[in-house]
Amino acid sequence: MSDDTATGLGSRATASPGSRGVNRRRFLQTTGGVAAGTAGAGCLETAGSVVGKSDGTTPVRIGLLAPNPDSDMIGRSMYRAATLAVSHLNDGDGILGRDVELVLGDTNSSPLEARRQYQRLILEEDVDVTTGVFASEALLGIIDDIAEQETIHLTSGAATTEVSRLVHEQYDEYKYHFRAGPNSDIDYGRMQIDFLTDMADELGWDSIALLAEDYEWTEKPWRVYQDRIGETGVDVALEERYPPSIDSFESRYDEVEAADADAVFITTAHTGTSALMDWGVPEREFDFGGIHVPMQLPAYYDLVGGECQYAIGQSSATANSTITDATQPFVESYRDTFAGSNPVYTGYHTYDAITLFAAAVEDEETFDHEELVPALEDMSFTGTAGTVEFYDREAEVAGTPVAHDLVYNKAETVYFQWQEGDDGDGRQEVIWPPEQATGSGYVTPSWLA
Repeated sequence: MSDDTATGLGSRATASPGSRGVNRRRFLQTTGGVAAGTAGAGCLETAGSVVGKSDGTTPVRIGLLAPNPDSDMIGRSMYRAATLAVSHLNDGDGILGRDVELVLGDTNSSPLEARRQYQRLILEEDVDVTTGVFASEALLGIIDDIAEQETIHLTSGAATTEVSRLVHEQYDEYKYHFRAGPNSDIDYGRMQIDFLTDMADELGWDSIALLAEDYEWTEKPWRVYQDRIGETGVDVALEERYPPSIDSFESRYDEVEAADADAVFITTAHTGTSALMDWGVPEREFDFGGIHVPMQLPAYYDLVGGECQYAIGQSSATANSTITDATQPFVESYRDTFAGSNPVYTGYHTYDAITLFAAAVEDEETFDHEELVPALEDMSFTGTAGTVEFYDREAEVAGTPVAHDLVYNKAETVYFQWQEGDDGDGRQEVIWPPEQATGSGYVTPSWLA
């Protein structure tokens, strides 16, 4: 999932009447130009440059929008996975016999910079397709540009369904947006319900405290919880969308213990580490799990000194999972290339986005985006984080349009538990679904056993 936690997700992109068919030169004039440089260049040697080889033919250019790849693990994994995808394509025949180049746009974790970099990639670097984007407010900031440029963008980080609504309502303008991953915000809610339904008995969760940070990205999952929590057979001892300014969960956890809840089931990103530490350090008398963005990071165990041991989280894939036949080859190649490090979930989706685009072009034998859009709509592609298929233009989930979003596949969505291996290192062991499980399954926290 993505860290879509900043305010502003409610801003609504609208099509500009008469804006279709604007060419690149006219667009550059009407927007006043874009910044030529890349934020952070100098920290990351390849920022703003191209990666690839050339045999004299015009290369295929892939534009990547990633946040702070020189310092942020999310953006770094996007960039590394993209370079790996480009390298693997060039090890073959490229795309339709043409070499492939990667052009990076560092969004600097800023919606404004994301738009500047998108414009630079399209207008100055002349990329053939774009991918990436982590924060939903950044994606909303460029969605009108994507429509205006009529150039396919394959999101690999942001989760907002606001862009899906635009595809649904104004298809001809916004049909160029697809979400290669992760699943959308409304499908996050479905994941939580499915996990509870299947696993509550095994975990011994008869009752839960349902918590979510009060950011806009949690609104749609929260709506699903309210509508469907009764299906799980689990009692809700207390529930709250808590204020994002919170810096201590002590009093709330006192209430959880007083209500005799078996677990805190949380939806969190920015406040995730505080929520985790206030549970694990004092060894509270309940389990802890849910959608927790920081716990998805492969290095999180070390970052919090092992205090996430026994906590449960959701992710697109883990380093020891086998979602598809492509998962482990990608992980092994990533480790071999980047000194043993493991990809973050955005890395899997970025790799899938680039290789999916290449497959569509090869299948259709064209780079014409008007022909590639329907081709992508009909594709079923085996990616590293699961099967990549897209909802059609009329699809809705729980009343929310999900046009061109990644189709939710329960069998390919994983929940893991942080466990300590014999070597003392933390491992993200998959505990659900059963067919994806690794290790020995769920382990009860030592202080609750």
